[in-house]
Amino acid sequence: MISILIGLVMLMALAYLGWSIIWVAPLAAGVVALLSGLDVFDTYTGPYMEGLVEFVKSWFPIFLLGAVFGKLMEKTGAAKSVAKKVTQLIGKKRAVLGVLIAAAVLTYGGVSLFVVVFAIYPIALELFREENISRKLLVPTFALGAFTFTMTSVPGTPQIQNLIPMEHFDTTPMAAPIIGIVTTLIMAVGGYFWLAYRTKKLSARGDVFTEPTEDEATTEDTTDEKVPHWVLSLLPLLVVVVLLNVVKMEALWSLLIGVLSIMVLNAKDYKKFIPSINAGSKGSVMAILNTSAAVGFGAVIAIVPAFEDITSWLLNVSDNPLVAEGLAVQIMAIITGSASGGMGIALGTLGDTFVKLSQTTGISPEVFHRIAAVASGASIFPNNGALLTLVSVTGLSLRETYKDVFIVAFIIPTIALLVGIMMGAIGLV
Repeated sequence: MISILIGLVMLMALAYLGWSIIWVAPLAAGVVALLSGLDVFDTYTGPYMEGLVEFVKSWFPIFLLGAVFGKLMEKTGAAKSVAKKVTQLIGKKRAVLGVLIAAAVLTYGGVSLFVVVFAIYPIALELFREENISRKLLVPTFALGAFTFTMTSVPGTPQIQNLIPMEHFDTTPMAAPIIGIVTTLIMAVGGYFWLAYRTKKLSARGDVFTEPTEDEATTEDTTDEKVPHWVLSLLPLLVVVVLLNVVKMEALWSLLIGVLSIMVLNAKDYKKFIPSINAGSKGSVMAILNTSAAVGFGAVIAIVPAFEDITSWLLNVSDNPLVAEGLAVQIMAIITGSASGGMGIALGTLGDTFVKLSQTTGISPEVFHRIAAVASGASIFPNNGALLTLVSVTGLSLRETYKDVFIVAFIIPTIALLVGIMMGAIGLV
């Protein structure tokens, strides 16, 4: 257990200091292996690389097409067009709310978290630029809109974190709707008020929007540049959402058609296509390596002998089985740096036990479903794969952004989790 703790603290601390997760993750995994009595070389070439490669194998096409999709939205001016319309609809000084709503709608619509990041980022950048809000708040705003309530608590969300519990508890995506709605309100409203407070505080001390330094396209002043009509600009986003959720098409094909739709609707800007595709492709490689490196670390943690001792301790931490489940899922998600990965490990190991506890305690399986989902999202630490991807895409650092991410994506969701557990214990489902 000490080896796991040392490795986890090391990983999070170095990532927070700005050291690349690509080499920090295998280093931390090596420390865990060494302190646990495992062969360091075999652990690195075996479980670590298997976890890393498996993630790349599963997600690289999505990362690639998602990055290209976002870059084309930016280069063709489609993102700016939509951003201007959103600004008009929500009014002045509400850029944070606009980005939050956009990310939440797409996530609840079934779009992958990674796709949301790539697709909305250029729009968010334009909104923050126009309202002169510090880019430091981009990451926590995305985290709140895409990594919390729409991923775990809103009844019916098609995100994987709400689907995994179904196979264990024989439930539906609408499980425990009252708990889901209450926890959603706590996260959404509480998180937004925090971000609104931080916006005012940063602006008051002169911390306002600054242009990204590593992307020439975003440093150009395009305020007066003619952009496509907002309806045409919005169509590619709608194409992806509809294909994913109505037509039930695979994400890969949905994104590919989304990319093609941008190119067709902006055919007059064909000279921008190749540079956009090249830039998006390069960005996707770095983003997926950052994420998969953290996943590899989680794979090493799962084979450490003490891992079984941790699960045993969790089952005996409280007489309330919902507390045990919430802690189990949350801790595993923190350790692995993945909400779905942590939940998969926790329910894969203890799912049958929680089903039996549901039968013996009279607590509805729907409550166990919802608590597991909410707990999985209340886990955004510096080693989180989705967070690392978001930081990489925005060109910011954890040191600049994590304080606010910690509040909106860990503290407030944990409060929501505790409220959900109390509601479940008294039968308010």
